Amino acid sequence: MKWNTIQWLFVAGLLFCSFMKAPAIKNNERNNQFREPDIKTGADQTELYVPYLRGKRVAVMANPTSIIGKKHLVDSLKSLGIHIVKVFGPEHGFRGNASAGAKVKDETDPATGIPIISLYGSKHKPSKEDMADVDVLVYDLQDVGVRFYTNINALARLMEACAENNKEMLILDRPNPNGYLIDGPVLDMKYKSGIGMFPIPMSHGLTVAEFAQMANGEGWLANKEKCRLKIIKVTHYNHAMPYTLPVKPSPNLNTQQAVLLYPSTCMFEGTYINLGRGTQFPFTVLGSPELKGKYTFHFTPVSIKGMAETPLFMNQVCYGLDLRNYDTEKLRKSGKINLQWIMELYKASPHKEKFFDSKLSNQMGKIENLIGSGLFRQQIIEGASEATIRASWEPGLSNYKKMREKYLLYP
Repeated sequence: MKWNTIQWLFVAGLLFCSFMKAPAIKNNERNNQFREPDIKTGADQTELYVPYLRGKRVAVMANPTSIIGKKHLVDSLKSLGIHIVKVFGPEHGFRGNASAGAKVKDETDPATGIPIISLYGSKHKPSKEDMADVDVLVYDLQDVGVRFYTNINALARLMEACAENNKEMLILDRPNPNGYLIDGPVLDMKYKSGIGMFPIPMSHGLTVAEFAQMANGEGWLANKEKCRLKIIKVTHYNHAMPYTLPVKPSPNLNTQQAVLLYPSTCMFEGTYINLGRGTQFPFTVLGSPELKGKYTFHFTPVSIKGMAETPLFMNQVCYGLDLRNYDTEKLRKSGKINLQWIMELYKASPHKEKFFDSKLSNQMGKIENLIGSGLFRQQIIEGASEATIRASWEPGLSNYKKMREKYLLYP
C-alpha cells in the first residue's frame, strides 16, 4: 500500500508531538544517570595500589566499611599476597561489633590471625613501637561528612604518627554521602573535644582524602607536621552526586535515611531527647516521655547489644517526631542542616530547664561541643529565628568554604 502525502505528514506529526512531550534530561541528571554506576572507590581500584604494596610491611586502618567489592579489604589484600603486619581499629572496632563510645581492647583477628591494635581504648594514636615494623599505613574508612563523626579524628592522629616516624600513608578514598552539605558554625576551638577537634563546620563537605590534604595544608597536625600522602581517588564522582552506601558506616547508622538525616539529628545527642538509640531506626526518630500529649507518634527504647546498651529513657514510651519517611531531597535542595526540629522540640518541652542538661541526658556531650558554638544554646532558649542563628555562623562559614576550595579533589 502506498501512502499519500497527507498520511506521511500525519505520522510525522505524531512523532514530533511525542518527542516534544518527552521530559528533557538536564545535563546534571544525564551525568548522574550515566556516571553513578561508574563510581569506583579507591579500594576498588586494586591495579593502582596493590603493586605498590607488594614487598612492603603494611598496616591498615579498617572497619566493616573497608571493602573491595563485597569482600573486606584486609581479607582481599591478604589473599593477594600483601604482607599485613597489623590492623588499627577505630570506634566500634575492626569488625564493627562494639557500641558507640565503648572502649575497644586490642585483640587478634580470628579470621586472619592479624594483631589488632585498638585506637579507641587505652590509646588513640599509634606509638613509636607500633610504627617500627610498618613501611606504609593504609587508611580506608567510610566517612559521612560531619565533624562529630570520629573517623577524621582517627585519621589525623594516624597522619601524625606517620609524620613523626617518617612513614607514608596510602588513603583509599570513598565518596561522602553528605558531600553536597557545607553548613553549621565553624568549631570555636575553646569547645574542642573528642567529638570536634578541627575548625571546620558541622557538615564539612569533604572526602577523607580532601580532609587529609586540608589537615596537612592548614598545619593542624601536632607540631604542624606534614604527613606524606599517596591518594587513590574515587572515579567519576562529584560532591553534588547522591551516593548510597553499600555498607552501614556504624551500628547506629544502619540505613541510608539515617546517614542523610545524621547532620541534622545528631545534635540531639546534646539534649534531653532520645534520637532513636535503643531502637532499630536510630537518628530517624526523636522523642521523650515528657512530650506525651504533644505528639501521637511514639517509640520505646530498649537495650540492644552492639547498638545501645543503656539508651536514654530505656523501657519508657517516648513521644515525638517520626522522620523515617521524611523526604531527604528537601535537605539536598536547601543545602542546609535542619534547625526546625530542635527549635520545635524545645518549644514543645514542658521542662525546658532539662532540655540541654548533659548530665541528665548522659549522651554524647554538651550541645556546645556538638554544635561548636557557645551561642546556640541561648539562641534556642530565647527563641531566636533561624535567620538570626545562621547569621551568627558568619563570616566563619563563608571563609571556610573559600579555604576548602584549595584542597578539593572533586568538583
